[in-house]
Amino acid sequence: MSEALEPRESMEFDVVIVGGGPSGLAAAIRLKQIDPDVNVVVLEKGAEIGAHILSGAVIDPVAVDRLFPDWRDEDAHPFKVPVKKDKFYLMGAAGKIPLPTWAMPKLMNNHGNYIVSLGNVCRWMAEKAEALGVEVFPGFAASEVVYNDQGAVIGVATGDMGVQRDGTPGPNFERGVELHGKYVLIGEGARGSLAKSLISNFNLDEHSDPQKFGLGFKELWEIDPEKHSEGTVMHTLGWPLQNNQDGGSFIYHIENNQVYVGYVVALGYKNPYLSPFEEFQKFKTHTSVAPLLEGGKRIAYGARAITQGGWQSVPRLSFPGGALMGCSAGFVNVPRIKGSHNAMLSGMLAAEHVADALKAGRANDELSTYDAAWRNSDVGKDLKPVRNVKPLVTKYGSVLGTVISGLDMWCTSLLYGWSPFGTMKHLKADYQATEPASQHQPIHYARPDGKLTFDRSSSVFLSNTNHDENQPKHLKLLDADLQKSSEFSVYAGLSRRYCPVGVYEWVDAKGDAAQEGAKDAVFVINAQNCVHCKTCDIKDPNQNINWVPPQGAEGPVYPNM
Repeated sequence: MSEALEPRESMEFDVVIVGGGPSGLAAAIRLKQIDPDVNVVVLEKGAEIGAHILSGAVIDPVAVDRLFPDWRDEDAHPFKVPVKKDKFYLMGAAGKIPLPTWAMPKLMNNHGNYIVSLGNVCRWMAEKAEALGVEVFPGFAASEVVYNDQGAVIGVATGDMGVQRDGTPGPNFERGVELHGKYVLIGEGARGSLAKSLISNFNLDEHSDPQKFGLGFKELWEIDPEKHSEGTVMHTLGWPLQNNQDGGSFIYHIENNQVYVGYVVALGYKNPYLSPFEEFQKFKTHTSVAPLLEGGKRIAYGARAITQGGWQSVPRLSFPGGALMGCSAGFVNVPRIKGSHNAMLSGMLAAEHVADALKAGRANDELSTYDAAWRNSDVGKDLKPVRNVKPLVTKYGSVLGTVISGLDMWCTSLLYGWSPFGTMKHLKADYQATEPASQHQPIHYARPDGKLTFDRSSSVFLSNTNHDENQPKHLKLLDADLQKSSEFSVYAGLSRRYCPVGVYEWVDAKGDAAQEGAKDAVFVINAQNCVHCKTCDIKDPNQNINWVPPQGAEGPVYPNM
């Protein structure tokens, strides 16, 4: 369609930043702190800054302290709940075993950290950025990288608006805009579409391990004040997942008698019958969790993929004309369940190297000094000591793997990064770990009770997700025949289980759920339900689904999440 349309209009900036999350906003703010005259724009695909941000979140304030040294003197900052109690448990079907916090490496201590809504943190940061003169454009989805004749990145293009289902311009059609910059910084979050394209085009992952991911769920609950304990942080391992499955929960008590309840399932699981959504719902029925939530009210729901590969899986960060930051690069510290501080630190680091390049009169070349610097920065120092945790849990299971990885973290902490295991490798991408259904037994989950456990329909409603149904689907199925012959026939239609909001269905001629082996099964994509978690793009066993941005401002709108 684009070939038959008028060329896009363009806007010129010094630096174009894609993503209004912690890395993108930190980069923008740091650039303006260094040089108030630099012209910076931040593009955010959500309807507002923070609309698509979903994280636990207990945040280490190290990056905030560096970016805003006097933030504690303000009244309007979002860091209202310091961590007061830190609890870890190994969960079994019949109970739980406390894991002593004194025996854990110091890096696991949450003393001095804050329980926050990361969406609200980003809204606060956006106000700071705009006060410095950063142009912040919410509701603009960057859908395409713009290259010059030499193959260097010179900008991005926003998607066309008002395109009809058949790909033709509708009555309210508006052409997208190209935003050109001397450098383009990508901070889209985990499995961003532009980052994915750039990694492929420039072979940025040539020398890194496959990236690993988890699917994180989060609900906001209002509970009985007598059960509330502001500042309490609880993490668990084990039940309801089996020992050979990697994942765990979090429960964070924030202000106003509210708690964040969440669960993360590593997407390298083998059994195609496993449903991460149902495992999360089942977790809430545990004897140590259900009493906390009983009589309470679920207020919000969301789901999001998170990076888990760590040190070994970080690709080359720089390419001609720009760089990757934050979760687009994969800077989450898995055992700490924290990535926001590293996202901000990486954005600040990228900004400093961009500022140096601009000062030297450079443009659209490679920021190789940024790529060389990160491993010796605070980001690298945070990730290197925990580099073997994920591979050890994958190899030995959640219980034994956690014990061994704890010992490994003690070694690396006490011996300046040395580990008896060296640096272990991630051998498979998550989609490669999925095994045929014939090797597994179906898992039967209980029906939701509407009090503690819920279905996908009521959950997606709480995410405030909205898409124009007349636009082309932003979930691109590459080969329909392959989807049926493999994803349905070999893997038992696992897409209807891994999706946290019921985007994917296999139905028969009557419109009912298709049974295994059904000859008339038809693949249905309910793109309007999509919460932009990217799980389909990660877990499809044939990499046959490509997630691209829908029209700008569409998707979920997460309040206080």
